[in-house]
Amino acid sequence: MPRRLPPYVERNHVKGHTYLSFRRGKGARIRLPDDPTSSEFMSAYQSALLGQATSSRPELRSPVHGTISALIASYMRSSDYIGLRKTSKEGYGRRLEALRIEHGHRTVAGLSRERIITGILQPFADRPGAALDTLKKLRILIRHAINIGWIKHDPSVGIKRPKLQRIRSWTEDEIELFRKKWPLETKQRLAFELFLNTGQRRSDVVRMAWSHITPENRIAVAQQETGRRLLIPLHRDLLSALAVAKRDHMSIITTAYGQSFSVDGFSQWMRDAITDAGLPLGCQPHGLRKATGRRLAEAGATAKMIMSVLGHTTLAEAERYTEEADQASLAVDAVARLEGHKANDFPQTQSAGLGKPTKKPKKSEGVRQNWRSLGEGAGEAL
Repeated sequence: MPRRLPPYVERNHVKGHTYLSFRRGKGARIRLPDDPTSSEFMSAYQSALLGQATSSRPELRSPVHGTISALIASYMRSSDYIGLRKTSKEGYGRRLEALRIEHGHRTVAGLSRERIITGILQPFADRPGAALDTLKKLRILIRHAINIGWIKHDPSVGIKRPKLQRIRSWTEDEIELFRKKWPLETKQRLAFELFLNTGQRRSDVVRMAWSHITPENRIAVAQQETGRRLLIPLHRDLLSALAVAKRDHMSIITTAYGQSFSVDGFSQWMRDAITDAGLPLGCQPHGLRKATGRRLAEAGATAKMIMSVLGHTTLAEAERYTEEADQASLAVDAVARLEGHKANDFPQTQSAGLGKPTKKPKKSEGVRQNWRSLGEGAGEAL
């Protein structure tokens, strides 16, 4: 089954050859690289989306001042957008383009809390992740509009963030199921071991190169999200996968075309591998990073040790793993103590009716007993 292509990308079949092109509406076709999972493709695609591709395509008309389209164009010329990392720009570009297509004709001054909820976010009711990302990008645009004097107040104030299902750690059974499906010599298994044994995000794993591995069997990582530089020892499971991998490209993980993956292409490729292994949707690539933290905590690693591997910037993030591991371990100890407590070991030899406390005599019965004793004593005296 052919891979689903991004918006405005189509497959063209000419004289027995297939190639990909970008075309919006009745505009000119723009030729794109053949591999839709490659970084070269995503770069060309983003340029085409933003109207920056060099082609015979007619120049895009300037958006009407005061509209969301004009605001997006203004923001993308700002230092806030220009200063973003390349991977961040790709994600921003896709969401901003979607906003421009659907709502670019709307005026920024006409935005209200109700219109944002019903007109912009409601279509994503069944996709909370997309709704949250749309709200985040819209708020960035609104802040920019305030900064350049288009509006004075933020109409998104009071809008609740869509609730997302928390990404969970993979279980040990799920880890073994993936390994059973994908042998050690496959690219899928190599990518899996990189995720699980370095604990890095997809944007970092996809950029790992053979040159990043040191003679001491460590891998150097420059995290895209945090900017932190890490040096992580290679686990023996990862060393086994690296030992049988082909080194025919600078990148450790490559596409079927032998090229570097884009971040999104890599994520989708990994998602396909997880599905093919028969694992549930709850098993996400980022869940392998969670599994790394869980395993480190269960092995007795401190929060600072976990930070040194995962690259967390705050102690609180790493402490979540140690607290969960401590809770599980302490609960086992607590129940073991409860089971071994002597108060729970007494023999049950008495019947249900025995051993009940005797009832205290009522006050009136005690008074009559005392008078009876006094009467008997008086008779004896006479």
